[in-house]
Amino acid sequence: MKSRSLQDLGALRDTLREREAQAQALREQALKAQQQARAEQELFTRAIGKVQTLDHAPRVRLQGAPAKPQAFQQRLDDEAALKESLSDEFDISTLLDVDDQLSFRRPGIGTDVTRRLRRGDWSIQGQIDLHGQRSDEARESLAAFVRDATRMGWRCVRVVHGKGLGSPGKMPVLKSKVQRWLVQKAEVQAFVQAPPVHGGAGALLVLLKGG
Repeated sequence: MKSRSLQDLGALRDTLREREAQAQALREQALKAQQQARAEQELFTRAIGKVQTLDHAPRVRLQGAPAKPQAFQQRLDDEAALKESLSDEFDISTLLDVDDQLSFRRPGIGTDVTRRLRRGDWSIQGQIDLHGQRSDEARESLAAFVRDATRMGWRCVRVVHGKGLGSPGKMPVLKSKVQRWLVQKAEVQAFVQAPPVHGGAGALLVLLKGG
């Protein structure tokens, strides 16, 4: 029994010695790695020589956020497209519904749409007043208004063109041109003469494409 205890004690002592040897080997390995890293750092320092910090030029701090870039070329392209797309010579006589008040509906749009438009089933979400504008100004203003209204998702808008009382001969020149321009805009689904409360013969209610 006693010899058995001595054997166990001897085995334990051998295990401890082995573990100590392993720990010593790890310490020596770590120390060797540190020495090697230090030597490499010294070698790099000797190779590049003395280092001097560069002086930076004075810096100016900008105040406020930079201005957002503006798409000037796109704007120019849009303006050019507006001038080219709307013609004063476009014949719309065959496209208008001849009823008590001239109206327009694009092919595929039923007569119920113009009836509902007159009845006010769509609320007016925006308007443009072309009074006092020259023909070319009114054309560009109207085209830009239709484009912007479509982008905002408006369905029904009012276009005020006036009754022509201030025109030579009291003829509503702008009225017929506005109708001609609107027919040429693909965004326009239909239009009718506005009811008296919304301008009567001096304005149109226009239905635009939905989103």
